[in-house]
Amino acid sequence: MNRSEPSTTPPRRKALISTDAANEADDQFAVAHALLSPVLEVRGLLPAHFGRNGSRAASRAEVDRLCDLMSVGDSIAIADGADGALPDTQTPRSSAASQLIIDEAHSDERRLCIAVLGPLTDVASALLEDPSLVATDPLVVWVGGPPYEGLAGYSPEFNLVNDVPAAEVVLASGVEVWQIPMPVYTMVGVGHAELRERLSGTSALGDYLVDQLIEFNETVSYGPLDFRSLGDSPAIGALLNPLGARWSLRPPPRFTADAQIDGVLDEHRRIRVCEGVDTRWLIEDMFAKLRAWGDAESSLTLDGSRL
Repeated sequence: MNRSEPSTTPPRRKALISTDAANEADDQFAVAHALLSPVLEVRGLLPAHFGRNGSRAASRAEVDRLCDLMSVGDSIAIADGADGALPDTQTPRSSAASQLIIDEAHSDERRLCIAVLGPLTDVASALLEDPSLVATDPLVVWVGGPPYEGLAGYSPEFNLVNDVPAAEVVLASGVEVWQIPMPVYTMVGVGHAELRERLSGTSALGDYLVDQLIEFNETVSYGPLDFRSLGDSPAIGALLNPLGARWSLRPPPRFTADAQIDGVLDEHRRIRVCEGVDTRWLIEDMFAKLRAWGDAESSLTLDGSRL
């Protein structure tokens, strides 16, 4: 290429991340991975509820903690989501998060990608508040939903059951949806030993990610455990590398109030459903970026310059 020619490098993907960050211990890894990925321009983090009183506020506190650890400061917007589920499929729960979705979708000609690591409440609210949002062609990548094959042991799926009306609003809206259901996201597993070996001691962020996951595992009632699924990470992987997954096209499902699949919403419409992810690539890419970030942080002198 002639160096005098203008660059043809495509612009970074414009993204928002909706996260119920205080729910378990995996959102933190996904958010950090996204913020450390140069192909993404993360325009905002949207703390979300997870079906309990005060849960949205807890997610906000966890997002703030991550941003402090990553020295993000004021360079990224943090917009609180709704504090609970939609009452029905016609009524939005307006919030700073739903407004930021609307604003970013209309802000320029680039497509807005929204990674949703919890309930779809704030995306659904934005669609109900601003029907013209569909015309901007946003991409919604959602971690959630039960298996289509009726497998045992997957019911109810947590991200869906926390706002079934919101899921139906988004799936029926006409926007492009990439869904990563429970049988896929539960297979992105890491063990305590691997986490300690790969991330402990690499940075304050690495230590926090490892420690908070192990501490969370000590609170669960179905343990003891020395592993955890990083189930939210496939949403970030899909934005970084869509070919790092296997996809099928399906009609959008309709759900019962208790989050069971009950037919389809529109036989003529299709959503992209993930059937499997390249876990080796996904986890290794995340580890490599976290370790590189730790190396860069350790090279800073007291005045903020590099050694």
